[in-house]
Amino acid sequence: MPDSKLIVPQTKRVSRRSALKLAGAGAAAMFAGPGYVRYAQAQSSEPIRIGFQVHRTGIGAAYGRWYEQTTNAAVKLINEQGGINGRQIEIIAEDDATDPGRGAEVVEKFATQHKCDVAFGTLFSHVVMGSAPRAGELKLPYYVVSEGHHVASGALNRYTFQPGITDVKSQVISMAPWIAKNVGKKVTMIFPDFAFGYDHRDYFSAAIKAQGGEVNALIPIPPTESSFTRYFPQIPADTEVIYHVMVGPAVLTFVKEMGEHFGSQHPALFGFIDSLEAVDLKSPGLEFLEGSYLWEAYPRYAGAKPSAFDTFYRGKVGVDANGASVADPADISTYSHMFGCWETLYILKQAMEAAGYQGPADKAKLIEATEAITTIPESNEHPQGDKLFNGKIHQSFGHQNITQVKNGVGEVVYRTTIEEGLYEPEADYTKMPL
Repeated sequence: MPDSKLIVPQTKRVSRRSALKLAGAGAAAMFAGPGYVRYAQAQSSEPIRIGFQVHRTGIGAAYGRWYEQTTNAAVKLINEQGGINGRQIEIIAEDDATDPGRGAEVVEKFATQHKCDVAFGTLFSHVVMGSAPRAGELKLPYYVVSEGHHVASGALNRYTFQPGITDVKSQVISMAPWIAKNVGKKVTMIFPDFAFGYDHRDYFSAAIKAQGGEVNALIPIPPTESSFTRYFPQIPADTEVIYHVMVGPAVLTFVKEMGEHFGSQHPALFGFIDSLEAVDLKSPGLEFLEGSYLWEAYPRYAGAKPSAFDTFYRGKVGVDANGASVADPADISTYSHMFGCWETLYILKQAMEAAGYQGPADKAKLIEATEAITTIPESNEHPQGDKLFNGKIHQSFGHQNITQVKNGVGEVVYRTTIEEGLYEPEADYTKMPL
């Protein structure tokens, strides 16, 4: 599919009085910590150009399509509400093919060819790892919507943020106590053989050990694998829990073949919804998932009492109460991840308004304003839930959800507190030069 450029209309030049009102509204929305600084500059009618690094092809294509739909919905709403600092957003989308080399090329294209203010959107961790160093070299603010621990670990640079979604380390340490208590302590892990999978391997292994459990087998699987039957005999007979977190176009094959291998006699299953994103839980062959548990950042099924914020968000992104497209009930969204695009764009809006952002000369101010954010309240802008943001490690911390499959539908049985997922910072990006 060719790259595309989505251009939204520019807003008319605003009056000085309107500009001051917009700047004031942006500042009021900012929840800032120590070091917060307000910046005031003249308004511009030029659009704010956001380079959207999207996985249109490659193993991340299913995510990329929904990331793009969510991004377009958020941008449409932001522009309808006056844009950022009175300016419209222009999204410039480029396909990175879910490839780290191509990702770095896309980042450079955003900076040098499209003259983007920021880059945004990357999901797959190996693409983030391939792209972020180039963003840092180009001093292009880079807001990723991934989950790996790569940002929070300090391995990247001051220009790279992960503010709209939690990282794997926070996810697994918050849930390990519940898994050990309610599912089992002898765990076999099946995970993708790249950085995202390694985060699960390393941090869950440590987290379950802290609960008196153990990982008795580690089974890495290449992300391009199309058949999985040969891996299942590696699962030890004394396994109490199979922990699976597969990604890519063959996920439905993975879970079907696991069911065919085990039949009704299988260890307890705890999976990350990554193994089933964009997959209907009622698909033929998935009956063996009944009673199993799944991690979800944002539960696919609205349940009996959805929040007003969730209802608002579903309506804007075109998703029904079952997590499917309102246009096609067979088209299942990547609901547990795509909210990160929506929330990250609103974080970017908040930081730009606090910084009085007008153009590339204000990039340092934008970085500092983002780092100054601390508390993120649940709202239409943040429908997944409230969060804390740690500016030193450029990472947000939020709630996690454990869902049980009941009659082919996911039902939340436990929601973690933010505190359960906190850990000591390993780095401090704010000490790096801009």
